[in-house]
Amino acid sequence: MVMPRQRPRSASNTGSRPPRPNADGAGPGSAYVTGLTLLARRELSTRQLQDRLKRRGYEDEEIAATIARLTDERALDDVRVAEAIARTQTGLRRRGRLRVRLEIERAGIPSDIARQAIDTVFEEVDDDRLMEAALNKRLRPGQTIASEREFGRLYRYLVAQGFPSEQALRLLKARRDRATP
Repeated sequence: MVMPRQRPRSASNTGSRPPRPNADGAGPGSAYVTGLTLLARRELSTRQLQDRLKRRGYEDEEIAATIARLTDERALDDVRVAEAIARTQTGLRRRGRLRVRLEIERAGIPSDIARQAIDTVFEEVDDDRLMEAALNKRLRPGQTIASEREFGRLYRYLVAQGFPSEQALRLLKARRDRATP
């Protein structure tokens, strides 16, 4: 059996503390440069960036300074991140308000910012069409709800996706009634 070749351990991949920054605090191993690199890959909330910098071994004071600088430069913006999460959750994943709020808060964004982002994104979204699209992921158009068991499964799915229970029941009953002759 051939063993994979391993890279020699150098100062850059030993897993020890990152290299020291330059005198201006923005050298290649600084928390600021690392933060910018992480933000270049994807939008992160303030808490997500703090957690990632902490895991990389940076000191709390350096993390706080980095967060302040990135926020001042608008490279780090929780409102923008919350709106991006809300758009992704509604547009791609077809999720309702409650689930979207949970996902935004899971990213460490305060609930007032989450509420604001949800209101902004849901101004452009028709709740009924969104829920219909979510249902169509589980029940193809034209397919009927064959049993109470399937009705219950679809109901639990819609509620888990963040749609209000009354709205989910109304949609499922309408779909079932439409299918029965």
